Amino acid sequence: MKKLVIFGNTYQQGDIKRVIALLEHLRHHGLEVSVEHEFLEYLNASGDKVDLPSFEAQAVPPADMALSLGGDGTFLTTVMWVSRLGMPILGVNLGHLGYLTTGGLDEHSDMIDDVLAGNYRIEERTMLQVTCDAVEIAHPWALNEVAILRHDTSSMLDMETRLRSHELTTYRGDGLIVSTPTGSTAYNMSVGGPILEPTTSCLVLSPISPHSLTMRPLVVRDDSEIVVRTYSRATHYEVSIDGEVALCPAGSTLTIKRAPYCARVVQRMGNNFASTLRQKLLWGTDQR
Repeated sequence: MKKLVIFGNTYQQGDIKRVIALLEHLRHHGLEVSVEHEFLEYLNASGDKVDLPSFEAQAVPPADMALSLGGDGTFLTTVMWVSRLGMPILGVNLGHLGYLTTGGLDEHSDMIDDVLAGNYRIEERTMLQVTCDAVEIAHPWALNEVAILRHDTSSMLDMETRLRSHELTTYRGDGLIVSTPTGSTAYNMSVGGPILEPTTSCLVLSPISPHSLTMRPLVVRDDSEIVVRTYSRATHYEVSIDGEVALCPAGSTLTIKRAPYCARVVQRMGNNFASTLRQKLLWGTDQR
């Protein structure tokens, strides 16, 4: 590995010096490092000059790997810009939970050394693509989920849903989440959806506060095309795509399906699904 691109956020006041130390560690190993422009400006504003080339997020240069410095939000932003390039992504957690990230900043030296030595694997994670028949969605790809939500009203949404061209049901409630396995521990889990192993080939449809108690989360194949026509008393409803919100007119139709590419997530060799559940969701905590 020779080239790295770095993404980060501007909420790391207590970690700036450690981030700069990480960048120096990378350069010490002879890596060519480029930093996303806004993140580099933020680091330089701290008073410690970082003399590295920069790039715009919309024009990521060729590299062997992307490094995401932050929490899950930063990781999702990195995925949005680099996954279409087939670039692997390594997440370093500077946030709170950091479920999507591989390790913390305190262990960055060992983690980077492992990666440089080739002691890692790449997991290919399903992503979603969403289109609307009435408006163009600026960023239509999601690693976690596509969520249909109410906008400017307390009334229920009516969401006529088709699965692989067949009528499924009309969900009535506050919304509907279509989640990938990676996103099963995000919004999906908070509404009672199942936790899925991230590399499984399936999607989850989870209603939000459904009007009918028989409406339960549904697991389907990940090659399924899901078509949802949404009606509301408001003029619009919201579509949240990994937290990026678009407004769609009431009565319009969304088509949600597997994206033509996946997210390539770097995992250290010691990381596994069971240990992640124990560490991140505290399944190893004695609650007696």
